[in-house]
Amino acid sequence: MAVYTPKFPDSIVAEYWNKGRANERADAILRLLDRRGIEVSDAVRERVKDCTDLDVLSVWFDRSLAVASAEELFVEE
Repeated sequence: MAVYTPKFPDSIVAEYWNKGRANERADAILRLLDRRGIEVSDAVRERVKDCTDLDVLSVWFDRSLAVASAEELFVEE
């Protein structure tokens, strides 16, 4: 019995893989802020969820461990 294995271009797979990773990282940032009791405005939530740059999201995650307000995620050092 033959098994159908779809072949997708690597670029499509990578794009969806990275979108999934970005969504997970954004969710982790927002959850961490929530668990720390930090209020997150709709504007901050939207900016975090809309970001697809994994490097930027990593920086924001690291900052989310210490910020006093959600807006501080975006302050450049």
